[in-house]
Amino acid sequence: MKASVIIPARYESTRFPGKPLAKIKNKEMIIHVVERALSAKEVDEVVVATDSVEIEEIVKRNGYRAVITSKAHKSGTDRVAEAAQKSDSEIIVNLQGDEPLIDPAIIDSSIIEMKKNGNFPVCSFKKLITNEDEMNDPNVVKVVTDKNDYALYFSRYPIPYVKEKMSKRRLHFKHIGIYTFRREFLPIFSSLQPSPLEMSESLEQLRIIENGYKIKVIETEYESLSVDTPEDLTTIERFIDKNEN
Repeated sequence: MKASVIIPARYESTRFPGKPLAKIKNKEMIIHVVERALSAKEVDEVVVATDSVEIEEIVKRNGYRAVITSKAHKSGTDRVAEAAQKSDSEIIVNLQGDEPLIDPAIIDSSIIEMKKNGNFPVCSFKKLITNEDEMNDPNVVKVVTDKNDYALYFSRYPIPYVKEKMSKRRLHFKHIGIYTFRREFLPIFSSLQPSPLEMSESLEQLRIIENGYKIKVIETEYESLSVDTPEDLTTIERFIDKNEN
């Protein structure tokens, strides 16, 4: 069963225009992400899906694959769905282009899960929340799952509510936004209208469960370090320096 990583990379960004081409250690961020993805053992190909000729040229100049997609897409998943039409892989990993330190092992684990279990069209990840700041931060998306680790709900609000004397139980998890799809589900996702809960929370994954589809959520120790602002580049470079020494 063949697996591809597709990295949606949009040039325009409200907070950080041109973000995929920002330099980290003298290398464009999008190239860091591509090279990390190529290190995953279960991955057969990596493709950058972009609306920018400049991004396409940089990727190809470094010897990697890129395809131009429509500028009209409202989400990264819709961009991935367009690029996946040209792929013969049965499994498609949607990997964000602002994750320059992505651990290849987490990509592998999602692909392995998809190969061994055919009961769901999408899988993703969760990590235990260990501090109040994360719990109360609306930029940290929370997820609750059933006993079989299928998502019940995602929210920016602290969920679930916990009554007194239950605070030490492992109930609070944040969502790690890496998605692995069965290719045949991507056009279904794109055909679905944005759902009321999705629009309320501004979380596209709610469109999936609100329409009755399952998302398998795997627990991980992986800590996502994404780049949202130019200031985040310094944090990433410090992390690289610390771990190289």
